[in-house]
Amino acid sequence: MELKEILAKCDHTLLAQTATWEEIKAICDDGMKYSTASVCIPASFVKQAKEYVGDKLAICTVIGFPNGYATTASKCFMASDAVANGADEVDMVINIGWAKEGKWDALTSEIAAIKKACNGKLLKVIIETCLLTDVEKIALCKCVSDSGADYIKTSTGFSKAGATFADVELFAKHVAPHVKIKAAGGISSIEDAEKFIALGADRLGTSRIVKIAKGLENDGTY
Repeated sequence: MELKEILAKCDHTLLAQTATWEEIKAICDDGMKYSTASVCIPASFVKQAKEYVGDKLAICTVIGFPNGYATTASKCFMASDAVANGADEVDMVINIGWAKEGKWDALTSEIAAIKKACNGKLLKVIIETCLLTDVEKIALCKCVSDSGADYIKTSTGFSKAGATFADVELFAKHVAPHVKIKAAGGISSIEDAEKFIALGADRLGTSRIVKIAKGLENDGTY
C-alpha cells in the first residue's frame, strides 16, 4: 500500500491537554499538505480550525472524552455545539460503567441520541477496548450497529492501552455492514498501519504516520 493511501485514512490527532492554537494550526497544515482524512482536535479549537482550513480538510473532535461518563444530555449538547462550530466528524466515548453493568439498551439509546445531535455529520463511537472483555466488546458491536452510528473506534489513547489487531478483527466479525472501524492509540509504524487496514480498519487515529511521512520527505524518499 502506498503511503498516500494510508495517510488518506488517518485522522491526524492532537488531543493533549496542553495543546495550543499554534500546535493545532501546525497539524492542520500537515493535514492539508499530506491529505489526511481529518484532523482530530479538542472541541475548543474547532471553530478556529474550521475557519482556518475551510473546505480543504475535515475537522474531527471528541466529546465525553476521555472517560465517557458525562450525562447523555451533556454529550448531546457537546455534539451539537461541535457541529455548529464546524465539526465534520464527532468521536464520542461510551459510558463504560454502563457496559460493565450490561446496560446495552441504554448505551444504544445514548449513541442514537448523540448521532441525532450530530445533524448528519459522522459519528464514531469509542468503546475503550482495553477496559472490556471480549463478550462486552461483541455486545457493544451490536449497540453501535443498532444505534445508527457510522464507526466503532477502539480507544481514546488516554487509557492503559490502545488499538490491537485482535480487537479490529473482532469488530470486523461482529459489526453490521454499514459500520466502519477506526483503530486508534499506539499506531506507530507503516507496517502496523497496513495491518490494521488489512484487518478491516477504515480509519486510523494517529499522528505518527504524518511524522513518518515528514521524515521520508526530509530523506528524499517520499
